[in-house]
Parts: sequence; C-alpha cells; structure tokens
Amino acid sequence: MQTSPAHAAHHDDREIETLEEFDAVVPARGTLTGFRVQSVDLTDRTRELLATDTSGAVFLGCPMRENAAAKLRADGALVFPPVPHLPFDPYRGLLYSPDELFDGLEKGYEQTPDALAYDWFQRTRADGDIYASMLRSLHDDAVSDALDELLRATQVVGVMGGHAMARGTREYAGAARLGRELTRAGFTVATGGGPGAMEAANLGAYAAPFEDAMLDEACELLAAAPSFTPSITDWARAAFRIRARWPRGGHSVGIPTWFYGHEPPNAFASHIAKYFANATREDGLLARSNAGVVFLPGAAGTVQEIFDNATPNYYESRGEPTPMVLVDHVHWTEKLPTWPLLQALARERSMEARIALVDRIEDAPAALKRLTV
Repeated sequence: MQTSPAHAAHHDDREIETLEEFDAVVPARGTLTGFRVQSVDLTDRTRELLATDTSGAVFLGCPMRENAAAKLRADGALVFPPVPHLPFDPYRGLLYSPDELFDGLEKGYEQTPDALAYDWFQRTRADGDIYASMLRSLHDDAVSDALDELLRATQVVGVMGGHAMARGTREYAGAARLGRELTRAGFTVATGGGPGAMEAANLGAYAAPFEDAMLDEACELLAAAPSFTPSITDWARAAFRIRARWPRGGHSVGIPTWFYGHEPPNAFASHIAKYFANATREDGLLARSNAGVVFLPGAAGTVQEIFDNATPNYYESRGEPTPMVLVDHVHWTEKLPTWPLLQALARERSMEARIALVDRIEDAPAALKRLTV
C-alpha cells in the first residue's frame, strides 16, 4: 500500500503550523531559534514567547500581543503581522478543507470564503496594485508548500477531465469508479478540484472505504443537482448531504483555481490546494502526479494539460517519463485528434513506452499498471 496523504510526512521540522506543534516544540527544544511559525494564533502564548529565545525565527501572520511582538523583534526575529480585511490568509500553513471553503453555505454560496476570495480577486486582479499581487503570490507559495508536505512519499495519479461532465451520467459514474479503484490500489488521486470529471474522481476516492453500493447510491442522489449551473448552492449542498450520510471517506487532493472563479471547488477532495495563479496550479498538478495521469474526454483545458504533461516527458526534465493514459478512442483520435500527435512526439523516445489510449474508463487502471512496469 502506498502512503496516504493523511499519513504522509507532515513538513519540514523547522516549521510550526498549529498551536499543538508550538506547545510541543517550545518545552522540548527550549528555543525557537531558526523556526518558521506560520499562521498560528499566539495571543494566549505571551508568557512562552517572552521566556523563549526566538533569534533568527520568522513569524508569518501570527496574531500576538504587542509586548510579545516587540520582544521578538528585539531578539532579531522577523515578524510579519496578519493582514487585516482579507477573505483569505496569505500565510496559511495547511491546505483548505471543503468545510473551510464552503463555511456559511447554509446562507448561500455567495457568503462562503471561497466566493468572497473570488470577489476579492476580481476586484484586484486588473488594478496593477503590487500589494494585492504580492498577497496572491504569498498565498500561492504557502499553498504549494503545504501541498508538498502533504504529498511527500506518496504515489499520486492525476485524473484530468472537463467540468462539463454532468452528475447522473454514465461517464460521471465511470470517472467515480476510476477514482475509487485508484485509491483502493494505494494511490493518491489528484484532480483539478472542480466540477464534472474532477468531482467524479474525487467522489470515487471518497467512496473507497465503503461498500461498492455506496458509490452507486451517491451517484443517484447527486443526480438531483446535475450541474453547478444554475445554482452552485444547490450543487454544493447535494455533495455535503453525501458527506454527512457517509462521513470519514477516503482521502484525495483537489487543485482548483480562483482564475476560473465561476467553477466552484468540489466538496469530495479531502485536501484542497486552491490557487490564484492558474499557471502555477496547472504545472503544480501535473508535476506532482508522479505515478502518471489519466486524461478523460475534455476540451481545450484537457488538451493543454496533455501537452503540458508531454513536454517534460519528452525532454525528461523531471526524470523518467511518467505514464499517460488517454481514455476514449473516438474523442482523442477524431473529435480532438490529440493521440496521433502524442504518438508522433513519443516515437523512438523513452516516453513511447509510457503512453496508452484505451476506449473505456474501466481499462485505465490496467493500462496505468502496464505502463509503470
């Protein structure tokens, strides 16, 4: 069995990302010299901060009393205070959870942190303000750091596909079964984190610990809200009803972006790495899919992902080429003839033995296994 994200090595041992870690490190080490403390509320830890050497430490967005902050600066620590009036934390130490992004959904999606962050992005993305662009970059870098920590020592399979795939369809159920099978085989499923094929694969991973019938029933119940249009609220509530009925599902990762803010993240990924910069998100998703990528039928975005993935495999810039499995012969040879070009690129290179085209989603796990040998 591969390591699941829940059990992966958590992070660099000089990083403190929770109050529990702070309370463990201070008495054990007796010093915070050289540590990085990320987004931990230290308001009630003044006594410890005043009594501990913090020279060379960095405090990123940690609320604290003014006398504690003054003492840290006098020690030679760098203190970056929390940024007020933001709908997101640019220094966050951990990835998002669905509950965090959809907090307040009972009042409507428009009130959730996810929607408010998108509104902020819309207001600031075009005004050329270096302060806003710096905050976005800080946030995205913190998210990348948290994602690396989560996925350390895990085998990740990316599942790519379009957002248009509706709940209740045969294709959606097939993508969900794929996510379930990959998770049961010990892989960590990573998707673009949005609706459609992405949600289906994350749902399948969520369903992995349960009896097979659970996934069939979940797909049937979700079909009542087939798409995130016209109502994201109804679409998301349907997902949370599934999570409430079958709590503690399997782990997977969603990597969405506020760049496509009209597309909400799906609630079935246990860990959500949401980015402002789509380019960072796209490259990061593919780079972390170290055990291969399955490409379900999609449009321009999925075609872009195929060649974003093919390029480092062609040049071997990330080492050995990783498996690429395209699903649906007609789609990738006639509708969007991507497969012939991929074959031509791969010819007489080591990536030639790492690509496959299969007709059915059900054939993808076996193809992935075959390409990995």
